[in-house]
Amino acid sequence: MSTCSSIVFGNRGNGFVVERWREPYLKPTPDNVFMLLGCTVESPLFQGFPGKHLPCRNVSGMGCEEYYGCPGWNVIGPKKLGLVYGSGPPDCCAVSFEAIKAINLTKLGCQGYSSAYSLAPLRVAGPHGWSYGIRVKYSVEGSDSFCKACEATGGSCGYDVNDFSSLCMCGKGNSTTNCDSSVHSASRRRTWSLMDAITGLVGCVAVWKLSTTLGL
Repeated sequence: MSTCSSIVFGNRGNGFVVERWREPYLKPTPDNVFMLLGCTVESPLFQGFPGKHLPCRNVSGMGCEEYYGCPGWNVIGPKKLGLVYGSGPPDCCAVSFEAIKAINLTKLGCQGYSSAYSLAPLRVAGPHGWSYGIRVKYSVEGSDSFCKACEATGGSCGYDVNDFSSLCMCGKGNSTTNCDSSVHSASRRRTWSLMDAITGLVGCVAVWKLSTTLGL
């Protein structure tokens, strides 16, 4: 798989496929962008899209126009052709996973691919800061309500492999419920730490006064 620093052409076969039996439980998240590289004009991507209606799109604010600025292209040199596929397809075509269902480079007639994703609520500007890889989302019975509550507060749903429990990944830490409770928990910890310090100070003053009174 290509990244910003390394563009790899010439690979064929399956890039990424979710087995049919796993499809109900596991699939890439909607914020994944799949950038297909070096596709031929005969690629299924460009069939049925005459004129300027190519399927290439930005996904979650990420796409090929920015990806062309990566240093990995310096060796290859993108042609950036193809506002109309009759004049030649672009070297990069960004699509969502739902648009293609699988990354089979041979069937798609492409030479390679890259995939990047963004983690809510963070939005990184520029392809140098994108997270490269494929972020998948699992769905098991009973986890939907947890994930919805987590995502509604700006978190990303995850799983703790040590405790075998659902986890809400937030900007400033993880939570077993949602990001709001994570903030409140941190606030409570700071409050209790301050109260403990005040209580300890009061205790020291009381002991010192008692010692002075008794002449110890």
